[in-house]
Amino acid sequence: MASPKVLTFGNIKLNLVFLSLIRTFAPMKKFFALLKDKPRLYNIVFNSDTKAGKAFDIAVMVAIVLSLIVAFIETKPQVMGRFKDVLTVMEYVLTFFFTIEYILRLYCSPRPKTYALSFFGIIDLLATLPLYLSFIPYLSSARYLFILRVFRLIRIFRVLKLFAFINEGYLLLQSIKLSFRKILVYFLFVLILVTIIGTLMFMVEGTQPGTQFTDIGTSIYWAIVTLTTVGYGDITPVTIVGRLLSSIVMILGYTIIAVPTGIVSATMIDETKRKGKNGRCPRCNQKTDLKANYCKNCGEKL
Repeated sequence: MASPKVLTFGNIKLNLVFLSLIRTFAPMKKFFALLKDKPRLYNIVFNSDTKAGKAFDIAVMVAIVLSLIVAFIETKPQVMGRFKDVLTVMEYVLTFFFTIEYILRLYCSPRPKTYALSFFGIIDLLATLPLYLSFIPYLSSARYLFILRVFRLIRIFRVLKLFAFINEGYLLLQSIKLSFRKILVYFLFVLILVTIIGTLMFMVEGTQPGTQFTDIGTSIYWAIVTLTTVGYGDITPVTIVGRLLSSIVMILGYTIIAVPTGIVSATMIDETKRKGKNGRCPRCNQKTDLKANYCKNCGEKL
């Protein structure tokens, strides 16, 4: 039998088995070295401009998709029974991964409190806690809060640099923001309208024997369901006047629903026609080349 190979270093002989163990712990050394280099760790965790940062974000998104698949499968008892052990292990591993990720983000962030209170910081925390909360009695259903991880898939725009989609998303959000007051006034008008319609229907139907319009609150609920053209059919008028009023509300519903869409659409058209002034981008207000087709800072089409 051949003798095991050895590695000679001065007067020390290392068996290749021990050498393989050293190689196994080498990545851990790199990881601890990375922990000491906070700026580099920040670029990997929060940015995707580097190869390592892009790989990290893709790994996080794959983990998010896997956790969502696990959540969907767990709601299917016939499937859950066959793969319960595998799914449980996956859930624990994924939760551990997200916990480490959240801690790393807090650790390398220049302002940990700012990140923790930001939108994605809160989403990251709520998406990490459910499994831990499920061990507390009466909070077992909290485990499904990790569905909130789906919000983190928004980061795919940052990874893939899909500026076209980012700009379209910005245009939609900006249009909704500019239309918010008009939409708010519109919903106030609708609220007043359904209150009046519900009260009228209660006055018409409330005196009938065995009526379903037992109070104004129930009547307003009927008005909302009818005006939005949902029509559950759980409450129906029986008098001629009540049915006539129902018909008017149904027809009115088609015109009412189209109003918010028209408000946002008109604002979007105005936003697309908005041009930059004095050589500045209409979105980020940064200086741009007069001959450029896109802003070099945010990618907005000029």
